[in-house]
Amino acid sequence: MAFTAAVALSLVICCTAEKKNVTTPKTISPADTAIFRIVQQQTFQYFWDGAEAVSGLARERFHVDNIYPQNDKNIVTSGGAGFGVMAILVGIERNFISREEGRKQLEKIVRFLETADRFHGAWPHWWNGETGKVKPFSKKDDGGDLVETSYMIQGLLCVRQYFNKGNDAEKNLAARIDKLWKEVEFDWYRNGKNVLYWHWSPNYGWQMNFAVRGYNECLIMYVLAASSPSHGVPAEVYHEGWADNARPDDPVRRGKINKTTSYGGYTLNMRYQGNPPQGGPLFWAHYSYLGLDPRGLKDTYADYWQENTNLSLINYQWCVDNPKKFKGYGPNNWGLTSSYSMTGYAGHAPNEENDLGVIAPTAALSSFPYTPQQSMAAMKHWFSDGQMKDKIWGVYGFYDAFSEQENWFPPKYLAIDQGPIVVMMENYRSGLLWNLFMSCPEIKAGLKKLGFDSPWLKK
Repeated sequence: MAFTAAVALSLVICCTAEKKNVTTPKTISPADTAIFRIVQQQTFQYFWDGAEAVSGLARERFHVDNIYPQNDKNIVTSGGAGFGVMAILVGIERNFISREEGRKQLEKIVRFLETADRFHGAWPHWWNGETGKVKPFSKKDDGGDLVETSYMIQGLLCVRQYFNKGNDAEKNLAARIDKLWKEVEFDWYRNGKNVLYWHWSPNYGWQMNFAVRGYNECLIMYVLAASSPSHGVPAEVYHEGWADNARPDDPVRRGKINKTTSYGGYTLNMRYQGNPPQGGPLFWAHYSYLGLDPRGLKDTYADYWQENTNLSLINYQWCVDNPKKFKGYGPNNWGLTSSYSMTGYAGHAPNEENDLGVIAPTAALSSFPYTPQQSMAAMKHWFSDGQMKDKIWGVYGFYDAFSEQENWFPPKYLAIDQGPIVVMMENYRSGLLWNLFMSCPEIKAGLKKLGFDSPWLKK
């Protein structure tokens, strides 16, 4: 289902003919809705036309020029593909593909996940898509990756909920996903301690020694670990591990996860490890919240909607202020996150050290729920300005990153950046993935175990 100019034109003509169960906010004009849909559909194609043929999973990267210095064209990614299975559900709902087409592709993906390399139920960061064998992410990272696995499980649970009351084939798919979910040994990845470890290797054991403490992109892992009906972890793992030695029975002594800072009139209450006070790369407001609904989500440490919104607004305001005077920065050209950079891959963030003059479209587009006006301004500028569009728009939507300062517009894509665009734009419009993930009874039980409050827990 290649995306062509003719398809784009038809979308502009019929953009108002959405399915009745999808609500478009009144703040989006018909013309803006047309652009919104085209961007969402063409980005979706990364996970459809661009999927690796054997596994059905998202490729780690796609280079339009077909030049792959690491010879990794057929390498697929567990985390980015987890975002991709959510994008397939969006494709069904938006009539980009049929329900049957989506189910068949998801069956191919699940078949691969059932037979590909796994390590105590967790998948690796990378596989060879043609063989299912692990490709080491680094020398000692050649086994289970619990964070990337959690991104995949977040997506698969949405698929389970979407199909679990359907026809026999759909119910069978949901049951196979349920089995995969229950086989992830979150408790194993404690390594005997009250914290979760990112990696385990059959060759190097726990030598990576990466205990995951907050705050960063990994909240979803702890929520899933607490929610697992077969390999669950106690609340102490969250409070002592993620929140870094917090004592929930002592409201005076909060965890090291908390640190209040501000920029541009916006306050952050979480300690963003390894980054200055202005907050980390913007994907920290996206990856864990593709399914986990941040609206009204609170615990003893944060109001996550407010935290994510302020993180997004700080990112926007930094680009508007543009203290480093980079060419092109402004109200309609913003967004700093981890992406391709001039020297490889970098964690771009709103501070003097980490702002390298590189804008990543995924940062603003995936922030639509938090910053709808600012995100819309950026999307319209990139899509409607002919000179910009010619430089940064391609077969799978906007390229991963660019720098007007350096006249650098590489025609490259990354799965882990394209996926959140499709998903968070849909969450903004209809709440589709939030509704599916939060309908899981295990997730509600896990959130209650950890002391969260959410409107979903009252339903």
